[in-house]
Amino acid sequence: MSFEHVHDRAPRAIYVPPGSGLSRWVFGDRYTIKATVESTNGTLGFMEGIVPPGGGPPAHIHHEVDEAFYIIEGRLELLNGDRELFAEPGSFVFVPKGTVHGFKNVSDEPCKMLIMFMPGGVEQAFLELGVPADDDTPPPPPEQYATDVENAMRIVKKYGAEYV
Repeated sequence: MSFEHVHDRAPRAIYVPPGSGLSRWVFGDRYTIKATVESTNGTLGFMEGIVPPGGGPPAHIHHEVDEAFYIIEGRLELLNGDRELFAEPGSFVFVPKGTVHGFKNVSDEPCKMLIMFMPGGVEQAFLELGVPADDDTPPPPPEQYATDVENAMRIVKKYGAEYV
């Protein structure tokens, strides 16, 4: 009898077809997780974000992970440390751990972007924070967000982040 060790297996690519992944509404934004800390052996977490006009998270800081954004559609105003910048389609932004940051969609159209956390793990907070966002599920009403702030602060702290 022989035993197969994980390190004896050949590495395999992760494939997530269009429209696949776990989607969640988080404060009115829709995030679809494409790769997790588990699926990448801890290397990264990867999501697609769709942020409606005026949407985006408050200023926050990740103490243990770096974060990167790539803008596909729309326009974001980003807080990056002590400065603001505008990101348009094709823009890439890297935010090192320990940097205060946040973003807001300042266009009239939804902003579509890719978000990566390195190492992975923070993407799990979106699963806990959000509510399921199936194709036909509308976002929760904005008044619900105000009641979720204390819970959101507790959840993000669990993942090494905090709102500032």
